[in-house]
Amino acid sequence: MTPRMTDHFKRADTGFKPLFALEDAIKTSTLEPKLLHLVKLRASQINTCAFCIQMHTAEALKDGEAPLRLHMLPAWRESPIYSPRERAALAWTEALTLIAATGAPEGDWAAVTAVFDADERAWLSLAIGAINLWNRVQVGFRSAHPTTLPAALADAA
Repeated sequence: MTPRMTDHFKRADTGFKPLFALEDAIKTSTLEPKLLHLVKLRASQINTCAFCIQMHTAEALKDGEAPLRLHMLPAWRESPIYSPRERAALAWTEALTLIAATGAPEGDWAAVTAVFDADERAWLSLAIGAINLWNRVQVGFRSAHPTTLPAALADAA
């Protein structure tokens, strides 16, 4: 794969700065970091964004996520290792990521409302929208991902 553009952050700096600020705001929400990692990784898997898959896997591992939970993520519906809250977030992630096909079903929304308060639902939906935007930019530009884990993770493996 050949990158189509490698300087897009510089060329559209004033557009990307608010996106980085949005990421900082999402991190300050009451959503758990491990939940956000799962959401970002699952959307990136669906969108086949290699750059974001590598980045969010590395970040999740660095923050203490169990490797097995990352490996099992594509089959989360068939695995008992995710909490009801994570399951609701993952279903909502898939519904919004595939919105043209799903229409954001009432059943997925009901699962989200059962385990997330109104503020968390707003932040969760915003986080899902943000990662989908990042995926589209990085896939569109064919952004190259690092081919190794960060040194601290590689040493621990």
